Amino acid sequence: MSYPTPWQGQGQGPQPWQGQGGASMLAATADRERAVDVLRAGFAEGRLREDELEKRVARAYDARTVGELMLLVADLPQGPQATVVQVPSPGFRPVPPTFLPAPLPPTNGKAVGALVCGLLIVPTLGLTGIPAVILGHTARAEIRRTDEVGDGLALTGLVFGWLAVSAWTLFLMLLVVAGVSSN
Repeated sequence: MSYPTPWQGQGQGPQPWQGQGGASMLAATADRERAVDVLRAGFAEGRLREDELEKRVARAYDARTVGELMLLVADLPQGPQATVVQVPSPGFRPVPPTFLPAPLPPTNGKAVGALVCGLLIVPTLGLTGIPAVILGHTARAEIRRTDEVGDGLALTGLVFGWLAVSAWTLFLMLLVVAGVSSN
């Protein structure tokens, strides 16, 4: 005796993945390919017969919604990569990972420190210029080695730091020249 399985299209009532309004998210080509990969893996593991694999693959390529794809692979282990088979709760629509923003790389802390020291040269009369230069050069070297961001911050700190160091050098040179010429 053969029992109908959900992927064979039996039962047309509302399904759990369709949410409150019954609408289901449209499947993308990548969703279909992931479902076919799960089906092929199931066949390779001996979980599906060849004729069943062919039927399910054909239905996967004809599937219009993610829900239809979920039914095709519901009785197979999917593994961590097959996100198409996660069953959302009613009313919940997860955003596919494809559409999520890429995670931002961390900002180098020394680059931030260089910028802060560079911006503080005015209220400190240039005393934070040397730390800005040291932090700026160290940060830029670290940024080149790692995947951190903040090169613009480090460069801004460097510019302000070198301006402060140059101003202090010019001031001290003028003092020396004035001291030598007064003798």
